[in-house]
Amino acid sequence: MKPNKNPLWQTNSGERASYYTYFFGQNMIYNMIAGFLTTYLLLIGVNPVKSGAVMLAVKVWDAVNDAIFGVIFDKIKFKSGKKYIPWLKIACVFTPITTIAIFVIPNAASETVKLIWFAAAYVLWDTAYTLCDVPAFGIITAMTNNIEERNTVLSYKSITSGIGFAVTFLLASLLVSEQVGLSYGVVAIIVAIVAAFTMFPVCFKCQERNKGTDDEQFTVKRMFSYLIHNKYLLIFYLGYLFFSGAQTYNSLHQIMAYYIFDNSLASLVTGTIAALPQFAMAMLVPHIIRKMDKITLFRISAVASIILSILVIPCRNSFVLFCITYTLRSIPLGVMGVLAFVFTPDCAEYGQYKTGTDAKGITFAIQTFVVKLAAAAQGSLGLFLLGLFGYKTLEGASSFADLEAMNAIALQPAKALDGIWFTYNVVPIIGLVIATVIWSFYKLRDKDVQVMADVNSGKIDREQAKALFSPAFKDIATIDSVTNKKDTAEM
Repeated sequence: MKPNKNPLWQTNSGERASYYTYFFGQNMIYNMIAGFLTTYLLLIGVNPVKSGAVMLAVKVWDAVNDAIFGVIFDKIKFKSGKKYIPWLKIACVFTPITTIAIFVIPNAASETVKLIWFAAAYVLWDTAYTLCDVPAFGIITAMTNNIEERNTVLSYKSITSGIGFAVTFLLASLLVSEQVGLSYGVVAIIVAIVAAFTMFPVCFKCQERNKGTDDEQFTVKRMFSYLIHNKYLLIFYLGYLFFSGAQTYNSLHQIMAYYIFDNSLASLVTGTIAALPQFAMAMLVPHIIRKMDKITLFRISAVASIILSILVIPCRNSFVLFCITYTLRSIPLGVMGVLAFVFTPDCAEYGQYKTGTDAKGITFAIQTFVVKLAAAAQGSLGLFLLGLFGYKTLEGASSFADLEAMNAIALQPAKALDGIWFTYNVVPIIGLVIATVIWSFYKLRDKDVQVMADVNSGKIDREQAKALFSPAFKDIATIDSVTNKKDTAEM
């Protein structure tokens, strides 16, 4: 194994590579659900309001299983002494299988059977994805406690995540288009097989060298106290929920392309050209955040995304102008995509520093829950709005070739077409504006997180930390110390 170029880094190139390929496969699966499930349900003739209701209903179980798994994750001790790898081995089997199950609903079945099948498969996938996501993000804290290394690894991880996302986007968009006509079930099988092969290496390559601390008295009551008082975790993911949950374009890109630009492959064109600046930003961000605090870059990108997204709205009648403005918007959104999950380990360090509880399982379970809730919101919100705008469901289709044979565009009322454009372009702006306001209350800085990580790992004590915190964080720490004493007394 090649030695690390940075002598302070703890990971080796092999385990970093396996970490990156894991997220390539994971995001292939994630995009299969987030990007194409809504379209799939519309194609097979399920009422959009009913299927949207099922998506939201599954989140009741999601809220339960994430909380339960978070506690189990922090309590279970495997004989191997490893905390994350055993869960990843389980997830690498069940996540691909449940992904396939969602997309093989019998087309000839009644609407009731289709809804029951979808609900059952979606619950199983949701549970499997919890096992897939929480340990994958949590293991970075065991791989290294060097904040710069974490930031770099998580940033480059976002590149392979984006590539995996793009591969599924390209495959599904092309294979179910009018020109090819394969079903989503076939695409799901291909995606699941590739994802399984790329995810498994992490189970054998990654090392858990930083064990953290254990809290044998960790209870559900203490869990909720931890959640309530890790304010930066809640601030960031509350904003993320509005931001990502309103990104209805992710679940409607093929529907919009087909009904607005008369060709489902138009989404492939816009997606491809938009991916280029996003990839460039993904390569630059790890270097930028070494000189600029990542939350500052994140906020600047959010404001730029709002402005550029507004420019897309008038471009309905010109595909060329749509492509240009869509590409410009993708630049700051690409930066936000790279940085989105880099903040979670910081919040975990803050939570441990503030409460004395090493509850990384809970911390990353919240991340997984919000990501899945946002994905469901994207799909269900899009479905609900299309239903309100009078979208007409057409039974018997399994691809856009089938819709073309039905002359589906002519069958949709003008109000429904207006609704598709509104849902695709205006709704995401509203969500991003709300999120940007919420994120203005996030105050953690990289320098202070590194100090907290050093305290949590035992490298320095709290008295030494006081002299190292930035002036702004010293004020926060004073308030938190008072709050923590009160919380401890109550517990």
